Amino acid sequence: MSRRGTAEEKTAKSDPIYRNRLVNMLVNRILKHGKKSLAYQIIYRAMKKIQQKTETNPLSVLRQAIRGVTPRYSSKSKKCRRIRTHQVPIEIGSTQGKALAIRWSNIEIISEVFPYFVRVNKQFEIPRLF
Repeated sequence: MSRRGTAEEKTAKSDPIYRNRLVNMLVNRILKHGKKSLAYQIIYRAMKKIQQKTETNPLSVLRQAIRGVTPRYSSKSKKCRRIRTHQVPIEIGSTQGKALAIRWSNIEIISEVFPYFVRVNKQFEIPRLF
């Protein structure tokens, strides 16, 4: 624990075109090798395609998709009598839930691009069977 006091929570900045924090969180998650302008181009092209196909506001579609994937609860291990562990459900905050939803949706996007195999971590691999 720090003796200097509590750390301030950082808030996500909004993106320049849509002025939305959720879009900026998505851009930061897609970001590879420090090329943020390329990540913005990918997101904005996807937003244009959504607007052309659905003829609705792409931000509302993005919010609805993230809201559908966002978890409300998580399980955490608690020790009981030194030997056993129980899984206890714990509520997740809104910002952490959004971050998890964006991470999971990126895994699904990558699995659509590479249909046979997805590598999430070096230790954990997900084979696509169908």
